Amino acid sequence: MITEERYNFIIEKLNHYGVIKSQELMLEMNCSESTIRRDLALLEEQGKLVRVHGGAKRVYTIEKEQTLTEKSIKNVQNKKNIAKLAASFVEDGDTIFLDAGSTTFFMVPFLKEKNIHIVTNAVQHALLLSEQNNDVLLIGGKLKNTTQAIIGTTSIEQLSRYRFNKAFLGINGIDKHYGFTTPDPEEAAVKQQAFMNSSKAYVLADETKFNKVTFVKVCNMDDALIITDHLTAKKYESYYTTTTILEAKS
Repeated sequence: MITEERYNFIIEKLNHYGVIKSQELMLEMNCSESTIRRDLALLEEQGKLVRVHGGAKRVYTIEKEQTLTEKSIKNVQNKKNIAKLAASFVEDGDTIFLDAGSTTFFMVPFLKEKNIHIVTNAVQHALLLSEQNNDVLLIGGKLKNTTQAIIGTTSIEQLSRYRFNKAFLGINGIDKHYGFTTPDPEEAAVKQQAFMNSSKAYVLADETKFNKVTFVKVCNMDDALIITDHLTAKKYESYYTTTTILEAKS
């Protein structure tokens, strides 16, 4: 292999497994130990991995949380496609939980005139749902200003009394090893409660959320179905064995 091919091979292995051993790289790439050491050292200098005894591990960046306004102007068409597909799984008679988030917000117009009960912790979602005459319950609790989500012990206690056919959750990070994550512990707790009380859980996330890790784990990869837009072949191959991925088409 030429140098760039070796670098790409190492990074792909790290993205897939999280940790790699030097001996395995030597065998798979038919390289000397000194070559592998140089490759790992250079990639570490570039911030792409961290060397450990006998190999290397992947670098994880803890993503910063954005405001609802910042989220709502990014990847709009992708989010609408995801939301439309998500809404197609809602059936008449369902009781659903609709999580706060920019992608779940785009589900709201597709829920118009459906004979369903909707529980949400999102102020904006609840307002629009009420305008289109949906049966909606906005849970109580503390208002988080940046995302306009209802969070806190009151919301958790209230949610614990409800049961849902389906929950539709927004998420900030999806990682094969760390699962579904979100930056705020209180928002994570709301998502966890809704997830536990639902017969089926869907995570709505565009391609940019994959291979990202944020502060708090919500659940494991195999605990929910992912509804996303079109993934690259590498990302799909990396994730399809750990969970069900439903892709929205334009």
